[in-house]
Amino acid sequence: MSDDVRNVQDALSQIAGYWQPHRLTSINDYDVKVVKLQGKFVWHMHPDTDELFMVLRGELTIQLRDRDVVLGPNDVFVVPKGVEHCPMADDEVHALLFEPQGTVNTGDAGGERTSVLREFSQQTAGAGSRRRGEN
Repeated sequence: MSDDVRNVQDALSQIAGYWQPHRLTSINDYDVKVVKLQGKFVWHMHPDTDELFMVLRGELTIQLRDRDVVLGPNDVFVVPKGVEHCPMADDEVHALLFEPQGTVNTGDAGGERTSVLREFSQQTAGAGSRRRGEN
């Protein structure tokens, strides 16, 4: 990844579909992904890694087998590795995901909702990318 500034809102404006994570940047061996969510996903787990969700807009429910976790804007929740979960959103949600590189969105479930990690074709920056002193 380059050292350019990335703008989350600009990145989200480039995403057309739901449940299609895009890499915003990487740090060490982790990807920071932006994603739009709506509807119900699939029950799945990640046997070898935790998964962090941070909601930027909307309300996301993460169903667990023993309870539901409801996240609103600026809420963060970590699904521990090996815990089966199913994200769902009645209305559009914008979120950040923090996961080790190579993590598949459907975990152990596979299926038609499995999405390759998408990359942005252009620098995802906008106004936030201006260097100090530039107009």
